[in-house]
Amino acid sequence: MQTLDVISINLWQILISLANLVILFIIVKKFLFGPVKKMLAKRQADLDEQYNAANEAKENALRDESFWNEKMKTADTESDAIMQKAADNAKLRSDKIIEEAKEKADGIIRLAQVEAEQERKKAEESIKKEIIDVSTVLAEKMLSREINIDDHRSIIDSAIEKIGDDNDAE
Repeated sequence: MQTLDVISINLWQILISLANLVILFIIVKKFLFGPVKKMLAKRQADLDEQYNAANEAKENALRDESFWNEKMKTADTESDAIMQKAADNAKLRSDKIIEEAKEKADGIIRLAQVEAEQERKKAEESIKKEIIDVSTVLAEKMLSREINIDDHRSIIDSAIEKIGDDNDAE
């Protein structure tokens, strides 16, 4: 059989390769792995900070949204209350204006009634006076010599009073 020198195991070569590998690993770890690890840690910290800020902003937004939703509900309730109060005030005011107008109208009617009554009494007095004057003139002409003027006037006044009392009784 033949021996193959190509596939031979050389212990020194293996040890040197291992030593090279260990030295290369130490160099890479010291100069490359350390800074890369620091850079990755810094990036992770930055990302964590950004995520925390985003979560905090989201929580603030949710809090603000609920706050403003409450405010909107309160504003709706307050606006309804203000509208109801304004409607009530307008109703009270209109009732007051109507009541004042009725009072004024009643006052005007009472005043007109009083004035009408006064005018009626004046007219009655005027008519009585005219009747007395006409009756006196007629009576003077008819009875110019039988009854004196004072007696005649008293008779006519009593007749007119009787007629006035009869009209008032109706």
